[in-house]
Amino acid sequence: MPCRLVQGKKGHGMDLQISGRTAIVMGASSGLGLGIAHALARAGVHVGLLSRDPSRLEAAAASLRAVSSATISCIVADLASQDAVHAAISTIKDEVGVPDILIGNGGGPPPSSATVFDAALWEAQARAMLLPVMTMTDAFLPNMRANGFGRLIMVSSTSVVEPIPGLVLSNALRAALANWGRTLAREVARDGVTVNTLMPGRFDTARVQKLNQSRANTEGGSAEDVRRQDLETIPAGRYGTPEEFGAIAAFLASPLASYVTGALIPVDGGLLHAH
Repeated sequence: MPCRLVQGKKGHGMDLQISGRTAIVMGASSGLGLGIAHALARAGVHVGLLSRDPSRLEAAAASLRAVSSATISCIVADLASQDAVHAAISTIKDEVGVPDILIGNGGGPPPSSATVFDAALWEAQARAMLLPVMTMTDAFLPNMRANGFGRLIMVSSTSVVEPIPGLVLSNALRAALANWGRTLAREVARDGVTVNTLMPGRFDTARVQKLNQSRANTEGGSAEDVRRQDLETIPAGRYGTPEEFGAIAAFLASPLASYVTGALIPVDGGLLHAH
């Protein structure tokens, strides 16, 4: 008997089975954080956007409401302050509830060399890059474990695996957070909670544009020259988009990815040489 072609309905994507869930996206007002928020909102998730800039946060929320009927909440907080982190946690519990999904995302530290040590800078960046995610997790993890479902997804960098020249703060602190996450993953896996780290390569974001300009200032030439050099090293031949990144994060947030935990996942167009 010949095979029969069965065609599905057009216009329907994969059901991620997370409609009605709640999520907090840190650093959600732009870039990769906003890309993740869009993907979650499209999947029907009640998304709490967390950022320090009220105007950009409201613009981000408006962009989500334009494409999704899911509830969108805004929480304004500068997570470099532990007091602000604790205040944000209280607001989240009041306005969003205890989230099922926590996206640990934030801005990167300034370029720096390993031959120059500034103790105050290291302390400040450790507070900004490590403590907010850890404190948020500490607040929400008990409920996730009790409910038998939870997703912690950290947005990091390929520097966790291959250090990037001139970015020693990012290289070291992102690796510390990733290994904390891998340790946590083993401790909570039996409770239905997964912990994974996404390692973006080069994406069309303001952060990458700023780093390109900084590199151009150091090496001479223009930011466009740096971009062209980058593209030659990326097998895919282009920068990624926040939408592509968001799709991966949304899948990891779903029950479909329940057997993926403790992973360092590159999203980089093939950039990493080894992993």
